[in-house]
Parts: sequence; C-alpha cells; structure tokens
Amino acid sequence: MSKKIVYVQNAGSQVSYADTTKSKIPDPKLKVGDLLVITVNANTPESALPFNLPLVQSQGLSNYDPSSTNITSIATSGNLQNYLIDTNGEITFPIIGKIKAVGMTKTGLSNFIKDKIHPFYIKEDPIISIRYANYKVSVLGEVARPNVYTIQNEKINILEAIALAGDLTIYGKRDNVLLIRENENGKRETLRIDLRDERLIKSAYYYLQQNDVLYIQPNGPKSRASSLSTAETLSVSIISTLISLASLIAVLRK
Repeated sequence: MSKKIVYVQNAGSQVSYADTTKSKIPDPKLKVGDLLVITVNANTPESALPFNLPLVQSQGLSNYDPSSTNITSIATSGNLQNYLIDTNGEITFPIIGKIKAVGMTKTGLSNFIKDKIHPFYIKEDPIISIRYANYKVSVLGEVARPNVYTIQNEKINILEAIALAGDLTIYGKRDNVLLIRENENGKRETLRIDLRDERLIKSAYYYLQQNDVLYIQPNGPKSRASSLSTAETLSVSIISTLISLASLIAVLRK
C-alpha cells in the first residue's frame, strides 16, 4: 500500500553515528546555483566603491488606498545586486574578473578576494562580508506545515527545521527521515536519519545546509488509509457503523 504514496522510495542509507565529533556548525562549501551578496568595506569608502555592485532601484507604492484609483506616491529603494555561481562554478567580480567560487567556503572566498585587492587596490585592511541571498531548506511529508523556508541567519539544525514546519504529525515516521543534500559537484546524497537517536545531536548531519530537503515518510496505518479509494473508505465506515449498532443492540438486550 505504501508504494502508492511514499516519495523517493528505497533512497538513502542509514546515517552512521560512528563519528560524533562534528557537532560544531559546519562552514559548507559553495555550490552551483548559490546566490551571494558580497560587500567590500574600508576606512576610505571611495577605495572600496569599485568592488561593490551598484544598487538596483526598485519601486513600491506608498500611502496607497486600494479603494481609490489614485496613487499618492511611489517609494523607491535600493537592493544589492547578487552574484550567482554559474554552471561553471564561477562568479564575475569587479576588477578581479572570474573567480572559481564553487568548492570554497564563504570564509575561503572572502580571504581570496581580500588577497586580490589588498594592498594593490585598497591600502588599508578591507572588511569583506559574504551572505547567501537564497539560503533555504525544504520540509515536506508528514509535518503540520510543509514548505520551503528561507533562513535569514544561515544556521539551522534539523530539529529547528522540523519546528518551523509545525512538528511531525502523529503519522510521521520518527526513525526514517530522509535527508537529501547536494554537494559542491552537484551530486546528491540521500540519507536516512533516526530522530530518536541521541547521537544525532553530535553527528555531521545535525546542522542542515543550503538547499537541504527533509522528507517525513508516513507510517504504515497512514499509508494504508491513504491508499483506500473513496468506495473502500465508505465501505469501512458503513461496516464500522453496523458493528457499533450490533454491539449497542446486544447491550440493550441484556
């Protein structure tokens, strides 16, 4: 019955908890498709200006009355342009040109840019900030609120992600959660996680990474119930009602 409704069946090997030394927050490697916000700051703002992309102006309505056809004003704001890691694993950075960013960590990319511009273009020590513009994780299956969640602070563990999704329903399998993760080479790995195992907290998979997907598989009773047709469900309901009536009549005759 479960084969009719369970996603990604037979995928993923059980996580090994042999190495429980990686409980610190990992610095994941950048992947193709990552969207980065990179800003360069220095004590002399003019020297850092060539290394920052111009703001993209966006317009929005201000003091707008939906009951009227008059728009009282238009508010204009600036948004930082982003660097997309292309299919070649590269970004194009001002002055420096193409950088092979895929496989680096954010810290590694920051140090690489710093070495290229200091002290050749910026005499004082620059401050380089790199953030994801599209850091997200997906939680689906037997949870209260399946969704794709954007994570502003770029740090989330597996229990926090499940909490964002409203926790597992009573039908979710706690011992067989599927984690889908893509590495910097674009290859996906699938792993099975037991949420009940205390060693999970100290494992390498406790903290999620950019674009991770968690799938909570339904348990046996839910799978069987979901696979029943409308007619079968009605039949079961009628039979249950008849049994209840028969039991009631038997009690009344005593």
